[in-house]
Parts: sequence; C-alpha cells; structure tokens
Amino acid sequence: MSKKILVIGAGLVGSSIAIDLKKSGYEVTSVDLDPKVLSSLKAQYGIDIGTANLTDNKILAELVKDKDLVIGAAPGAIGYQIMEQVIHCGKNMVDISFCPENYLDLSELAKEKGVTVVADMGVAPGMCNTILGYHEQMMEVISYKCIVGGLPVRREWPMEYKSSWSPIDCIEEYVRPARFMQNGVMVEKPALSDAELVEFDEVGTLEEWNSDGLRSLLQTMPHIPNMVEKTLRYPGTIKYVKALRDLGFFSYDGIEVNGKLIRPIDLTSRLLFPKWKLDKGEKEFTIMRVTIEGRLDGIDKSYVYDLFDEYDPVTDTFSMARTTGYTCTAVANMIMNGRITERGVIAPEKIGSDKDNFEYLLHYLHERDVVYRLTEK
Repeated sequence: MSKKILVIGAGLVGSSIAIDLKKSGYEVTSVDLDPKVLSSLKAQYGIDIGTANLTDNKILAELVKDKDLVIGAAPGAIGYQIMEQVIHCGKNMVDISFCPENYLDLSELAKEKGVTVVADMGVAPGMCNTILGYHEQMMEVISYKCIVGGLPVRREWPMEYKSSWSPIDCIEEYVRPARFMQNGVMVEKPALSDAELVEFDEVGTLEEWNSDGLRSLLQTMPHIPNMVEKTLRYPGTIKYVKALRDLGFFSYDGIEVNGKLIRPIDLTSRLLFPKWKLDKGEKEFTIMRVTIEGRLDGIDKSYVYDLFDEYDPVTDTFSMARTTGYTCTAVANMIMNGRITERGVIAPEKIGSDKDNFEYLLHYLHERDVVYRLTEK
C-alpha cells in the first residue's frame, strides 16, 4: 500500500510539491480554499483534491487523520496555526509557510506527540540554512551571507516584479524589520535598508537590501558573529516599494474613508496582486548566492554556493516553485524513508548538519536540474 501525503495549499509552489510527490509514487491529496487552483491537479496528474477552510481545526484534523505526512504550503498568516494543529494530531510534517511566529516554540509539543516537523524547508529560508548547517559542523564560521530573489525576465514598470509565492508574504519582506548579526551583536534595521548593487553573469546588475530572512539561525547559531540575508530585486524597485511602505499603503491599521473603515493593506493587495501574477508560461528565474567564510584546520576558507534556475517550459513549472518545492519534497522523502527520525520541530540547518542528508538533498535537487555551483577558496 502506498503511503499517503496531504499537501495543504495548492498555489504555484504547493502544486509543484504535490506533483513531484505523486511522481515519486505517493498517494497525494491536495487541499485549498480555492477550487480553481485544484482542477488541473486532478485532471492532469490524478491527484486527489478537496476544498476546505484550513483554519477550522476540526476540518483539518479530519483531513490529516489517515495521512502519513503533511506538507504545509499555506500562506504565512495561517501557517503557525496549521502546524500546531497538525502536531496535536500526531502527524509528521514539512512546512514552507514562512509564518511570522517562532515555530521552534512548538518543538516541545512535537516531542510530546512523538512527531517530526521540519519547518522553513524551502529555498530561502531552507536550502541556504542547510548549506550553513553543513559547513558549521566542519569549521569555525565567522561570516555567513545569503542574497536571494525571484524575478521575472520581462521587466515591467513600475514594480519590475512578479510573485510565484504568496504575495502577502512578499509584502512582509518589505515591512518586517530585518534582524542580523554584526560583530557578535544582533542588530535590527528596517527592511529595505543598506541597499547595494551586485553583479551576476546571468542577469547583470541587481540590488540587494536587508530582509528578515535569518529566522531560526538567530536562535540556533548565535555564536556566528556575522550573519545576514538580503533580498534581490532589479535596481530602482526599492524606491517604489519604500514609497508605498512609508506612505502607509502596507499598514494593517484601519482608516476611515467616506464613513467606512478600511485597512490600507487590503486596498494595496487588491491593486498590486493582479499586477504581480505571473502569466502562464512567463519566463522567470531564481537567483541565490550563499557565502560562508571562516577557518578550517587553522586555514582561512571561503565557500560560495551559486544558484541560477529558470522557468522550465517542458514541465511548465516556475523556477521559484521548483527551487522551493523540490527542496521541500526532498526532505519529505527523507522523513518517509526513515533518514530523519529526530522528534520535535527541526530547523533546516539541522538537516544540513548531517553530511549524508546534505548530500542526499543536493543529489535530489540535481536530478531535477536544480544545481548549486560551489566555489571554494
């Protein structure tokens, strides 16, 4: 009998996860609140589908009761609640929801329930963490930097941006204060700060700026004196985003307009999200560079991992869905085949600290043409 996996969320990334797991031989069920995003999964891939209010704990408990593993690919706003309920149900889980809460707070509950939950297991956060976890076990890491972004090939004024993941979670990158380590001290700055230009052979000049992407690393590896994550966008994008943010268009605080109370974020979302939607077959790419510096056996060492991945026209899969989704499904397979047995909520850097698991992950991604190029100095 094939093992059963429930995928919560059927957006571009959630759908790619469901398809990959189905191709791996699992019995997959995909659920979402929107029936329109589910239809092709059933028709083209034979994936079982269902619509459900995923914030209803009773409904969620019914959905997971006969499953061997749950994948969390819902928007971050409900990600923590779903993770907590799945743990209460005693089910193993891999999550990519990018919830704003500290998911490690659920680790003791997961241990009590005897389950394994790997959180933030996408590309960033996710794969970048596993790379650091791998090297941190072997050397004294002094500096870690991750710069990452997903962008459309076609640049359209004014935003020059489109999103293959939850747009509301993308806005969080623009408003959530960025925390990072600088000379052994945790520093907090506004998102979009410390902008710099950086060159890439594949796409030319991009702009990097502070975002709150370190997440669990601030808790699991506070001994590393310098750590930062920055988001990449086309040059000039930051000006428009700052203008929207500083004028209050991303605010959740209600304001009165013609006698009605509205939240600016709701208006902004209604206007922006259709503009940010990728067209079918539109070319886009994911680009990431992870730089780790330190000392190994008394010798200064530097390791640079570069990822450049593009939309796959053969499978009609967007790059961000591939790079995020396949990282998640790799770890799902690790849990299902017994490579990961530790109980509790596990940060992705812990996965990388196991050499065999790290190599399995790289090989799994390479088989799907998601390739990390390593430069060592």
